[in-house]
Amino acid sequence: QVQLVESGGGLVQAGGSLRLSCAASGRASGRTFSTYTMAWFRQAPGKEREFVANVRWRDGTTFYADSVKGRFKISRDTVKKTVGLQMNSLKPEDTAVYYCASTEAWGSEQTLALESSYESWGQGTQVTVSS
Repeated sequence: QVQLVESGGGLVQAGGSLRLSCAASGRASGRTFSTYTMAWFRQAPGKEREFVANVRWRDGTTFYADSVKGRFKISRDTVKKTVGLQMNSLKPEDTAVYYCASTEAWGSEQTLALESSYESWGQGTQVTVSS
């Protein structure tokens, strides 16, 4: 089982920036994190949880939702075992609870954008963007 702890949320004005971080620990079945894909999802009030971005631990390959492409950047630090989400040009519609997630599953970009593909989740961190 992988444990994930998010940090870095807060209140920011539209157009501003925030950086989220997710600390990962634990291993499953003797595997290292090199087999994992890490992701950020978000859930706004009254809406379903949606995919934001993911990164393949082994080689850093990334994939983004269209709504954040060009504004957000996901990265991983293999030494510190953290996953970051740099969020720039924030909009009020980015307001949500942001969750870090991990999976050992392999699949297409579309498959790894599904909530159901992920096995472990953090507790979430609130991001609020004021207009």
